[in-house]
Amino acid sequence: MSAVLQTQTEFRDMRPDDLDAVVAIENDIYAFPWTRGNFRDSFAAGYACSVFMQGTERIGYAVVTQAAGEAHLLNLSIAGRWQRKGYGGSLLAHVMAAARAQGAAVMFLEVRLSNLPAQGLYAQHGFAEIGVRRNYYPAHQGREDASVLSRTL
Repeated sequence: MSAVLQTQTEFRDMRPDDLDAVVAIENDIYAFPWTRGNFRDSFAAGYACSVFMQGTERIGYAVVTQAAGEAHLLNLSIAGRWQRKGYGGSLLAHVMAAARAQGAAVMFLEVRLSNLPAQGLYAQHGFAEIGVRRNYYPAHQGREDASVLSRTL
């Protein structure tokens, strides 16, 4: 019988020294990525910024703002080589539980209409469309609409 060493995953608060890795993931997986400044502004505003670790590697991150019993998921991302392995669902479940623990009763988010994998992930976790934001996202030719989703926590 052989033992298999499995690397542990963990969620923790994002720190300024995470930004190089977070921005690298962001630039790798998005045509229109958040900037380092967007993440710094999120820290400064007191948003809940989390990183998802696989051993010593940062494999994902999330940014959530919360007020008046509502949470708004601003960014949830998994590094390309870790996608479609269940990590997005784990990170989403983590941020929903954290928001609920901080008193949020509902979570909102926007997702590109063209991002079918993300829409599927959110649907699997109980999110439903409540509206559309016209011309919300930058696109290669103009702007793209966003589906607005919500879920009771």
